[in-house]
Amino acid sequence: MDMVWVKNMEPIIKVENLTYAYPTSKDFVLKNISFTVNKGEVLAVIGPNGAGKSTLLKALNGLVPHFYGGKYGGRVVVSGFEVLNTPISKMSTKVGFVFQDPEDQISGLALTVWEEVAFGLMMLGYPREEIDKRVREAIDYVGLTGLEKRSPFELSGGQMQRLAIATVLALRPEVIVMDEPTAQLDPLGKYEVLSVIEKLAVSGSTIVLAEHEIEEVVYFADKMLLLDKGEAVAYGDTRKVVTMVEELKRRGVDPPSVTELTSLLKEKTGVDVALPVTLEEAVKIYSELLR
Repeated sequence: MDMVWVKNMEPIIKVENLTYAYPTSKDFVLKNISFTVNKGEVLAVIGPNGAGKSTLLKALNGLVPHFYGGKYGGRVVVSGFEVLNTPISKMSTKVGFVFQDPEDQISGLALTVWEEVAFGLMMLGYPREEIDKRVREAIDYVGLTGLEKRSPFELSGGQMQRLAIATVLALRPEVIVMDEPTAQLDPLGKYEVLSVIEKLAVSGSTIVLAEHEIEEVVYFADKMLLLDKGEAVAYGDTRKVVTMVEELKRRGVDPPSVTELTSLLKEKTGVDVALPVTLEEAVKIYSELLR
């Protein structure tokens, strides 16, 4: 697939003091959240269950507040459009949304994988030649080539989530938002989907990804936003947030195993080493210590 996004310092998402409460609740789910995402960056939104991750993601494509209603304050601008003043139909062309459960993404009207990926393009009236081109590219990109004629409901969990990603890629949005896309999957399915996400990240796609487990996300996320009880606890470079080991644990988020282990080693022995965030970094650090 032809990817045109490149990493630069041009903000494509600006969130300023976002505050929100659902219509049926007096409590605010989001409280004065602010952050930016530059074109081509990957932002991982992390935090325990109930932190407000899903609600925040829905605020990026207009589901919050246009679909859900409720009390809304602050400002969210994506690709130059202020979400509060832009219809969901318009935002959907700018922001592609991948849900946690892939079955929520599948239309249920398409008989084959090919038709499912083509569905959105057909609804938007694209010409047949353009549809064929985009569907073929999207299916190939997520690794579903050879399964075009299979029913979406005959796919494994990992395959179905990759299909959901393909339906979004075919529309070529400027921003891809994913709400814990591996949460419903077995280890193999998680590997398949994370491989596609990492491929997108390396290609320069702009991605906002909500995740509870961050062990694999550290490999491709440029920034992290730690939420807890609707508040932004930490925001910044991935390494900066991931190495806040005690803060993460206090907020119910497991740091990468190698980061936590090395932090414990420093505490117990006093050895002054940098905290690794990946297995490869840990191997290098420990190899130098053992020389």
